[in-house]
Amino acid sequence: MSVQNICQRAAQASAAVKLLGTAEKDRLLLDMATAVADHRHTITAANQDDVESARRRGIPAALADRLTLDDRRQAGLVRAIRTIAELPDPVGQVVSGWTRPSGLTIERVREPLGVVAVIYEARPNVTGEVAALCLKAGNCAVLRGSSVALATNSAIMAALSDAISRHPAVPADAVQLITDPSHAAALELMRAKDYIDLLVPRGGPGLIRAVEENATVPTVIDGAGNCHIYIDASADREIATAVTINAKTSRPSVCNAMETLLVHEDLAADWLPGVLDRLAEAGVEIRGCLTVCDLWPKAVVATEDDWGTEYLGMTLAVKVVKDLDEAIAHIARWGTSNAEGIVARDIDAARRFAREVDSGSVFINTSTRYSDGGEFGYGVEIGVSTQKLHVRGPMGLEALTTVKNVVWGSGQTRIV
Repeated sequence: MSVQNICQRAAQASAAVKLLGTAEKDRLLLDMATAVADHRHTITAANQDDVESARRRGIPAALADRLTLDDRRQAGLVRAIRTIAELPDPVGQVVSGWTRPSGLTIERVREPLGVVAVIYEARPNVTGEVAALCLKAGNCAVLRGSSVALATNSAIMAALSDAISRHPAVPADAVQLITDPSHAAALELMRAKDYIDLLVPRGGPGLIRAVEENATVPTVIDGAGNCHIYIDASADREIATAVTINAKTSRPSVCNAMETLLVHEDLAADWLPGVLDRLAEAGVEIRGCLTVCDLWPKAVVATEDDWGTEYLGMTLAVKVVKDLDEAIAHIARWGTSNAEGIVARDIDAARRFAREVDSGSVFINTSTRYSDGGEFGYGVEIGVSTQKLHVRGPMGLEALTTVKNVVWGSGQTRIV
């Protein structure tokens, strides 16, 4: 089936999907979760084939990690779908309302976007998570994964289709997977403006650049995660150490991992070397400014490129800064508006950082690893927006709706 035909069928199905009631959607999602659990052996076998094939092709370790869907991650996918079923339904929610002097009552009411498309690389769990988010928000989903995860995505899609088939009110085309991995198919999806209401790309710089240059459909960019943590002079040192270690090492292959550590010069001599020792013991390569290299000679001298690199691995750029001003300026130059953090006991410094740093999420005395739809209470996210329209940061159910103005009257007619 062509991409154009898939998108057209999704648009046709969206008329029925938007009318599904909350109870029907929740039953569907619970059945989807059960189906994924029931198909786990098939999904595991498909994923093992994908991972082995990808490794033979020499893919980077970070990409192999994202591709792997082991038992623990499959269980996490099942939990995520069930969690989405338990969340409040945003469709029909009255966001605000007021009465005008004319007697008209204005209500701003949430409703589905229609058809949401996602292009994503490697992560096969996105197939189930995005399908569940879209359906809960009353949307159809068109999914286009990468070639490295084709077998896994197809196995998950088979499970989802099995669940959908048990619900006569839900069109079979409510969730569709594009299995053509070609660049031409991706371009066709980016240009399906007659059928797609929102496209979210989740992948590397090449994918993002292709979408920015070619898409004619509305997009929200899930961009790079060159995340920083600034350790202020007022920081609690135990908290600073714990946050630094966690933000870099807990899962370095994801976009909310810290890539650059900025340290106030007052802490450089007596706090920083010990933390760098611990990071090195965990396997992290340190690339530091000249001050860092003087304090900790095992560091590699950082180049200009290091400050702008999203490593997605066990490498960390470290810079000693004079003050909060220099830290904010550095982030303004090199940040990607994904997630930025500060460790500080000085509440004024923390508030200023939160106010002035241009990012979808700012973290105070905690790890950037919490930049996640599940941790924010969204169940999961369809992506992490690094732009400002129409949403920023982790995107949950509300980000998959729009607002309609509903005006109630009692026969009023406008005179002027």
